[in-house]
Amino acid sequence: MTSPVTDDVLDAAKPQSHAFEADVAKLLHMMVHSVYSDKDVFLRELISNAADACEKLRYEAIARPDLLGEDPAPRITITIDADSNRLILEDNGIGMTGPDMAETLGTIARSGTKAFMDSIAAAKGDEQTQLIGQFGVGFYSAFMVASRVDVISRRAGQDEAAIWSSDGLGTYTVGTVSADEAPARGTRIVLHLMEEAKDYAQRYRIEQMVRAQSGHVPVPITLKDKPDAEGEQIADGTALWTRPKSEISEEEYKDFYRSVAGQWDAPALTLHYRAEGRYEYNVLAFVPESRPFDLFDPDRKGRMKLYVRRVFITDEAELLPRYLRFVRGLVDSADLPLNVSREMIQDSPILSTIQKGLTGKVLGELEKTAKNDPAAYAKLWDTFGAVIKEGLYEDFERRESLLRLARFKTTTSGGEWRSLDDYVAAMKENQTAIYYATGSDIERIAASPQLEGFRARGIEVLLLPDSVDSFWVRGGIDMDGKPFKSVTQGAADLSLIPLPEGAEASKAEASDEVSSFLAFMRETLGDAVSEVRASDRLTDSAVCLVASEGALDRQLEKLLANAGQAPAGAKPVLEVNPAHPQIARLASLPEQDGLRKDAAHLLLDEARIVDGEQPLDPRAFAERLGRLITRAAG
Repeated sequence: MTSPVTDDVLDAAKPQSHAFEADVAKLLHMMVHSVYSDKDVFLRELISNAADACEKLRYEAIARPDLLGEDPAPRITITIDADSNRLILEDNGIGMTGPDMAETLGTIARSGTKAFMDSIAAAKGDEQTQLIGQFGVGFYSAFMVASRVDVISRRAGQDEAAIWSSDGLGTYTVGTVSADEAPARGTRIVLHLMEEAKDYAQRYRIEQMVRAQSGHVPVPITLKDKPDAEGEQIADGTALWTRPKSEISEEEYKDFYRSVAGQWDAPALTLHYRAEGRYEYNVLAFVPESRPFDLFDPDRKGRMKLYVRRVFITDEAELLPRYLRFVRGLVDSADLPLNVSREMIQDSPILSTIQKGLTGKVLGELEKTAKNDPAAYAKLWDTFGAVIKEGLYEDFERRESLLRLARFKTTTSGGEWRSLDDYVAAMKENQTAIYYATGSDIERIAASPQLEGFRARGIEVLLLPDSVDSFWVRGGIDMDGKPFKSVTQGAADLSLIPLPEGAEASKAEASDEVSSFLAFMRETLGDAVSEVRASDRLTDSAVCLVASEGALDRQLEKLLANAGQAPAGAKPVLEVNPAHPQIARLASLPEQDGLRKDAAHLLLDEARIVDGEQPLDPRAFAERLGRLITRAAG
């Protein structure tokens, strides 16, 4: 290790070589190969440093306006030199002296920005400035793509300029340069690109990286195709989310939504606000009109972007719970601490605060829409309801709010969406539960024989066609003290609910003859069922299958079976309509008649088919059916 560099170094005729103040050979290798997983971030880091330099100049010029000279407007210029395989980034910010560069660039993780912020804090208490780099390592990401990096800089208000140069292998040099080789003020960074990184000397690549990662930094960015070419501004130094809502048109919101969401529809809802208090952050979020193509991605990742002081950090931070993953937009925080690479967010109470506040705001906006514009909300629910319902299973803290937001089609809604408040208000006399039926297709669910007794009494039943429905209803959930109960599970217990005026009760009592036939069926079917019993839920169909009181709902059993997790020993209950003519006819057959045994199996297979399953033994089913047809024809 060498002593800190002094002004004497710059008096030498030739640049002097120095060792980095760290075990740099190892540390730089770690920086290049471990800290950053994406090489593209090098440009974001250099732009962030340039923006910091412009902000430092703005701050110091408050006390010394002469530092701005005749060039007051901050700017960042990126120049592509494909012929020489170079990329050049220049700013007109505060600049550095030779000792500054030896101190800042010669010591890994000694951030000039951090020291500057510390000096401001000491002078002005808690006043915050919009500076990005706080770790002093982002600059070294340049060595991921460059075999040599030259930094030429002139400090504002000074005549001398200096150059810092290194190949990143353990040493650097610091020397002086002539005035015409340096910027009038600020810093020029020249990256001598590696052979494998020469595509970074292509305009399309650089422009895409700037727009994606640094398009909203508070300094305009200009891009030059060649060193002697005219520059084109590719970022104007503004961020839509920092402007007052009153100054932003609907068309501007729409254009921004399309850029951030990558979709061509329009936002159904726009949420734009600034959170103030202990932590401050800006939010600009959108609920799309149509489903994003990746809505049902197995990873269920959100697509909210995280910015820190207008610099893009990641789109993989969990800023919203997964059941709100259809929301698109961004959060921009000035307070969030980051790790050295800025690619992963540290475990922070600030992030938890943002997550909680943002989730509450999104749900609040949905509640407001449901109340003020039911038709618009019905469209939103039709598009995203299947995803929002995942929250009923996952988010216990907000379950009550989500239940109020939930909408359902029912046996009495005529295809329209109904809220649970509407359902509870319309419950029948003596009805103590919210009844539901699950399945994979709403029309098929509506045609289920298990619903017949409920329809006869005018009892509304929720029709639940989404896979998640079989899970959230089992979580001990209730609405205003009314539990949820499956129509395919346990006894229906409908006798206490009166029939509509003028309706006749079905003759559900089983005669001795029918009771004897049900006992015969139970013995014949053996282990295929757990019970055979007379049903009070059937009015038109002869048979149906239900789960026993303590077992899983029938649809949930199927989902688990398809996933190879069928519950051990699960057997259905076969319910038989004692008033059905078919049952009465079969019950009257002599005990020795072979058709009785075939009929028992055929009735079970009939119930399975209506329930969307195959007969237990397709070959035996065909043979029994054949014998029945032969007998009927004879």
